[in-house]
Amino acid sequence: MKNKYILSLLSSLLLIGLATSNVQAQSAFAGFYGQVSTGYENNQLTNISGNSVEIPSDGDNDNSSAPSQNFGGAPLVFSLGYYWQANSSWLLGIGADYSAISQTSSSWQSNVTNAAGSTGIAAGETNTYSGASMKLSNRFNLFVTPAYAIDKDKLVYLKAGYSQVTAQYNRPTSLTKAINGVSTSYAATNGNQSSNQGGYLVGLGYKQIITSGLYGFVEGNYMGYNAPSYKFTSVNASDTAHGSNTGQTRTVTANFASLNTYQLLIGVGYAF
Repeated sequence: MKNKYILSLLSSLLLIGLATSNVQAQSAFAGFYGQVSTGYENNQLTNISGNSVEIPSDGDNDNSSAPSQNFGGAPLVFSLGYYWQANSSWLLGIGADYSAISQTSSSWQSNVTNAAGSTGIAAGETNTYSGASMKLSNRFNLFVTPAYAIDKDKLVYLKAGYSQVTAQYNRPTSLTKAINGVSTSYAATNGNQSSNQGGYLVGLGYKQIITSGLYGFVEGNYMGYNAPSYKFTSVNASDTAHGSNTGQTRTVTANFASLNTYQLLIGVGYAF
């Protein structure tokens, strides 16, 4: 008798709750989720500059500069996370993303000029490095994601957290010297330098249940990273081009004022 009374009371409370509001029901997104997405990604490198210093020095040091670069493509992003139901309308989540496809820029050219006090590049002569590029890979994000339940099957959410990406700088492959209408190319000591760049992530998205835990979503993200900078020692093509001692080496730096990424994603997931 007692059990029947308790069951009747719980049933009555449940019916009252359902009648009051759909939003007060448990969100279909509460708990663990996994998802995959693609779309478009744009990466921006700004204010590319560098310099090289001879070792030992005979005063033929130089500076270089190149235009900002934009490059991207279709990413493949895998995500895992968990949502806690904070109250009838709000959820709080944590999550992680991993981008499985690398993005590589087109190669760019850098204009070379004399450093202060140097005269290695004669008046009327132009020097241009070619073949440099940047490859971004192994991007992962860790974030918190507060969310508002429009109803139990629809969710809008914010993302904020930490992002890291491996930035591989592929050094120039050649130097072209042009003077009096005659151009000559010299092979540069190329190779690559890699560094892990950390930064922040902010994003906004919308999710909607399709059926039985399966959902679709759209999402926009912005990631801002520490400015990449590289330093290495190499035999420099400009020394060969100007007849300098081929035994000389140079300390070379390559600097980028900023590295930023924008993503617009669409995908599917499953809420467990």
